[in-house]
Amino acid sequence: MKKRIFSGIQPTGIIHLGNYFGAIYNWIQLLKKEKDLDAFFSIVDYHALTVFQEPEILANNIRQLAKLYVTVGLDPERVTLFRQSDVPEHTELAWILSCSTPMAELERMTQYKDKSAQHKNNINAGLFTYPVLMAADILLYDTDFVPVGEDQKQHVELARVIAKKFNNIYGETFKEPGVYINPVSARLRGLDNPEKKMSKSAKSEYNYIALTDAPEVIEKKIKKAVTDSGTEIKFGEARPAISNLLTIYSLVDEKPIKEIEKDFVGKGYGDFKKSLADKLINFVTPIQERLKALEDDELESILKVGAKRAQEIASKKIKTVRTKIGL
Repeated sequence: MKKRIFSGIQPTGIIHLGNYFGAIYNWIQLLKKEKDLDAFFSIVDYHALTVFQEPEILANNIRQLAKLYVTVGLDPERVTLFRQSDVPEHTELAWILSCSTPMAELERMTQYKDKSAQHKNNINAGLFTYPVLMAADILLYDTDFVPVGEDQKQHVELARVIAKKFNNIYGETFKEPGVYINPVSARLRGLDNPEKKMSKSAKSEYNYIALTDAPEVIEKKIKKAVTDSGTEIKFGEARPAISNLLTIYSLVDEKPIKEIEKDFVGKGYGDFKKSLADKLINFVTPIQERLKALEDDELESILKVGAKRAQEIASKKIKTVRTKIGL
């Protein structure tokens, strides 16, 4: 049987290079490597609600993220693309699983602590329990493994714990999913602070490059990107800023870092940054053009087909779960 993978992104606005190379790029590379994967990629819109969203903005963000899925190379003929909220079995299973998930397991989740600190005025129950919804997302499809960034590894491990506990109580029901970590996702750092990851919630817009940034914005952000002392274009632990920029260059140009270093021997940061900005503009321009060309009607058709397939599988699993627990 085909191996099945599941992953998703929250539609919370800006999609930057860290998001792309930490998630979507990871998915695309897996699909190239493993021709027989049965892949499910969701716009996890219920997860976005843990932070207050303006309804009109959320609706637009969902649409734009779905468009991005299609335009960066996730072929709807090969993979299942759908909105989480179109498949109500996700929330039903989340409630069922929450009734057997120990509070202590959720209290260990580091992201809850981090997000609570960021959103002190809206520390809600959903923020605390959303790892259970994530577990439901994964377990609903008998997922073999989940491609995620390093920051989500703990949540997939919790999904394994939840699956094992349910299986022990009610009998074999869920697969215990594995984790596939993209090594790049742990290395892409903020342009303004290479000690922290690239993040759309950063205080400064100069922290990230968004896939929708205009050429002049990209040039300005790269020009302002921090660098290390000295002028050598060289990768190394002692040089986190230039190492981060070299990583970005390597990813968008699909060129080994060692070759890039050779290209800039004897040259300074100015030459390197100008070339990097050009590479980034060349990388995002085709994506932006395809985003503009994809019509809303075509997108909606893709999502409806994806939701139908996802629900066919999800409804069977929920039926099994209901029987197991006595409903």
